[in-house]
Amino acid sequence: MEKLYTAEVTATGGRDGHIKSSDGILDFELRKPKELGGQGGATNPEELFAAAWGPCYLGALGSVAEREGVDVSEANVKVLVSFNKDGNAFSLSADLDVHIPGISREEAQAIADKAHRACPYSKAVKGNIEVRVTAV
Repeated sequence: MEKLYTAEVTATGGRDGHIKSSDGILDFELRKPKELGGQGGATNPEELFAAAWGPCYLGALGSVAEREGVDVSEANVKVLVSFNKDGNAFSLSADLDVHIPGISREEAQAIADKAHRACPYSKAVKGNIEVRVTAV
C-alpha cells in the first residue's frame, strides 16, 4: 500500500479536551454532548467522524456514478453517527441518508450501496459497526 497523504491531529483531554492539526487549520475545543452528561457547546468525536465520512462518501459516490453515467453533482448525504450503550460497553452506529435528485429511489439505492462499498471510511468500519445506507 502506498501512502498518498497522512493527516496529523493531536488530541488532549479526551472528550472534554482540545484537538489541533499539524497545519493549524483544525484547532478547537471538544465537549461531551449534553445527551451524554456533558456541558455541550462544542463539537465532539461523533460529529467530527460524521463530518469526515460525508465528503469521503460523496467522493466515492461521484466515482461510482460517473462510471454509470449518472449526474450526482446535486447529491447530498446526511451522516448520523450514534454513540450507543451495548451492555457494559459502548459502540458506534451510523446512518447514511443519501439523496440523488433526478433518478428513481431504486437506482439511487443501487448507486448508494456501491459507493458504500467503495468509500474508504465505509471500508474502515465494515464489520465493526452497524451501518445503514438509505436512498431518500
